Amino acid sequence: MTTDFRYTASGLDNIVLIGLEECIDDDGDRCVTIPHITELHRVIAHSILTRESGISGKELRFLRTEMGLTQAELAKIVKREALAIGRWERGEFELDSNAEALIRLVASERLNIKIDVPIEQVSAWCVPSAVNEPIMIDASDPSNYRPIPPQKAA
Repeated sequence: MTTDFRYTASGLDNIVLIGLEECIDDDGDRCVTIPHITELHRVIAHSILTRESGISGKELRFLRTEMGLTQAELAKIVKREALAIGRWERGEFELDSNAEALIRLVASERLNIKIDVPIEQVSAWCVPSAVNEPIMIDASDPSNYRPIPPQKAA
């Protein structure tokens, strides 16, 4: 049996794994196992980097962690104080659009994720959004996680 599962262990609350296989534990309760976490996190990072709207504070923290950077190290890259990174991650302040564009490019390079659009397009995506759209991932084949493109409004 398959299920849709909200994957919050990533630190994000907008990740939904579609078609994940359910299992039954020793107590007879339904559960899920999530294999290939590294590849799943890579697909999540790709979805964040290529989404056509601003990065949330939690998504920034996710990307920074995936890159293996401290707040101070990321702050040095974007020419800001480490305190600014923490405030962005906690959602106290909106992420600066210029810093966000640079963060997307650095994350793309460090995580070896190809963004197939010009930098001008990436920059255009860096607009804060009041709605944190869900990131849907096809998990029916955990050896090949795939992002499900967002539905465009008609």
